[in-house]
Amino acid sequence: MRLLIKNIKTLAGIVPLEVLRLEGSQMNSAQQIDDAFLVAEDGIITRFGKMEELGSVEADEVVDAEGRVVFPAFCDSHSHIVYAGSREGEFRDKIAGMTYEEVAARGGGILNSADRLAEASEEELFEAAKRRAWRMIRSGAATLEVKSGYGLTTESELKMLRVIRRLQEELPATIKATFLGAHAVGRAYKGRQSDYVECVCQEMIPAVAEQGVAEFVDVFCDRGFFTPEETAGILECGKRYGLRPKIHANELASSGGVQVGIKYGALSVDHLEEANEQDVLDLKNSSTIPTVLPGASFFSNLPFAPARRMIDEGLAVAIASDCNPGSSPSGNMMLLWSLACIKMRLTPEEALSALTINGAAALGLSADRGAISVGRRADLVVSKPVPSLAYLPYSFGEELVEQTIIGGVKVDMR
Repeated sequence: MRLLIKNIKTLAGIVPLEVLRLEGSQMNSAQQIDDAFLVAEDGIITRFGKMEELGSVEADEVVDAEGRVVFPAFCDSHSHIVYAGSREGEFRDKIAGMTYEEVAARGGGILNSADRLAEASEEELFEAAKRRAWRMIRSGAATLEVKSGYGLTTESELKMLRVIRRLQEELPATIKATFLGAHAVGRAYKGRQSDYVECVCQEMIPAVAEQGVAEFVDVFCDRGFFTPEETAGILECGKRYGLRPKIHANELASSGGVQVGIKYGALSVDHLEEANEQDVLDLKNSSTIPTVLPGASFFSNLPFAPARRMIDEGLAVAIASDCNPGSSPSGNMMLLWSLACIKMRLTPEEALSALTINGAAALGLSADRGAISVGRRADLVVSKPVPSLAYLPYSFGEELVEQTIIGGVKVDMR
């Protein structure tokens, strides 16, 4: 199967194959070619360049991208799209002035979602998650990480992970599964947090590993949730069972989550709304990728993570959706591109790097996706006609993705 995209107004996000992440000023330096073409064979990019260099090419599928920008498909490295129901009641509470922690303290938030998930069937969860995933794919995502964490019992966590496995089997996107049993303390363990941590380590993680339904282990290490010491124990246990660490850190306070994540070799530490100068410096001296979630900051009225400062310090920042029912209900990566530019002061090019190659790096996948390179997967987005690359985040809220291409194949955009 050969795909040819021709007459591309601007081909953006060009990065050498050997580069696995873009750090600091490099995030603004991904190359662009105007009046370009791209050829992919069997899902892999084989050629690209100026139209004058194309010559005669036979192709099974030809896309005329005149007036359009083509760029790498988004890699969303943090989402929670398997859930039951919605939480617009809490939305009203937050409008009235309640904080995230106050909602959680009265038994809402994550526990609210856990109650609903326990009552939902696996089929109901799958159908709802599939609809959400398709919305994300049609907004330009080709790689998604999906977490458990609304189960909070062994049975319900495994139910979520089985749903994620079905998504992996049925969707054209690449789906990566993360076990997040330590998202909150289950209701049955109220007042017995240490017993719940023991359950996560001695019952949940072994069951997850035995069934082979997750690649990563995650912990909500933050004020009012899990301590750095508890997080360390869970990560150690997860690593023994072959689960690579990822961390929720510093959403509500500078909690020590960054440091414990670095210590245990976390692929990424995510949220970072309350990251301080020491957190940034510690990340600078590590291989752990800071992943910021501007949708959560926007929807939950939280501070925006200091992504500008992180890039200025030379870090490889990633951006992800955090799509979930309580604090970030949208998985629209184009909106995140706008928020990163408007609220975090990233350039359009820096934000695109954070949403693509660095998002892939936050999942350990950037060797074969996240950029335009000969040898990388042809996971691509074709925009609608636009005057420039910068117009894409500038015109926030406008639907500007015309076509998502995954593995060199156009997906159904209906």
